[in-house]
Amino acid sequence: MSSVTTTAGPVQGATAPSRPVYKVNGRRVLRSEWAKLWSLRSTWITLILGLLFLLVFGLIISWQFQAGNLDSDFDTSKAVDLSLFGIPFAQLALGVLGVLVMAGEYSTGMIRSTLAAVPRRLPVLWSKAGLYGLVAMLVTSAGALVAFLIGSQIVSGTSAAQSLSDAGVARCLLGAGLYLGLIGVISVGLGALLRSVAGGISVLVGVFVLLPGLTALLPNSWEDNVSPYLPSNAGESIYTLTHDSTTLAPGAGLAVFLGWTVLTLAGATYRLKRNDV
Repeated sequence: MSSVTTTAGPVQGATAPSRPVYKVNGRRVLRSEWAKLWSLRSTWITLILGLLFLLVFGLIISWQFQAGNLDSDFDTSKAVDLSLFGIPFAQLALGVLGVLVMAGEYSTGMIRSTLAAVPRRLPVLWSKAGLYGLVAMLVTSAGALVAFLIGSQIVSGTSAAQSLSDAGVARCLLGAGLYLGLIGVISVGLGALLRSVAGGISVLVGVFVLLPGLTALLPNSWEDNVSPYLPSNAGESIYTLTHDSTTLAPGAGLAVFLGWTVLTLAGATYRLKRNDV
């Protein structure tokens, strides 16, 4: 008596379905960074805070001018100058958020997951800087326009009266948004370069708040040659209505400020490429 042993062959069609392969590209990195940006509560809080700084300080100083409560330094101010008075305060709020956007991932360790998903690394930096800079520019451009429209009504009938069609007004309002947008890009670059929230904020405050005051300690000839090229002073010339021999023209100021922006991003790029997470 013989027995026949049969071996079951592989069952056709029983293989497990393969998972789709997702290719990392610029659009997907942008979508990822966009979702991360708006998922943070600090994004909403700080953007609103920066917008309030821009509006409230501009309207308060316009009201004070109309009431005659300001000193002689403001005698030649125009409506657009008064409405943009809150920019130095708004730039700090936006700068702090920009540092958090990048350095915050290093603090929490999330950067390891981010760079594991995007091993080429640089698209992460470009996406974070570009998206946040664009958001900051759009939000503050709208805020500057609203501050001017309300402020110009407050000071109507005074020597500061201006309309949107007056020479230089549109350039100042657009320049204000562009300046604050570039502040956002620089702050993201500082976050990537220093990889520390505290360090990035300290450098930001030092460069944009303390450094301009320290140049007053230099000899006059040095101060006149150095001060206009500082990031804060070069940036200020972009949205200032009038200029003199001690300040840069709007175009020159924009070129210098773009140079500082590129320098910061270049440093961040080098460290991101050369150093481990």
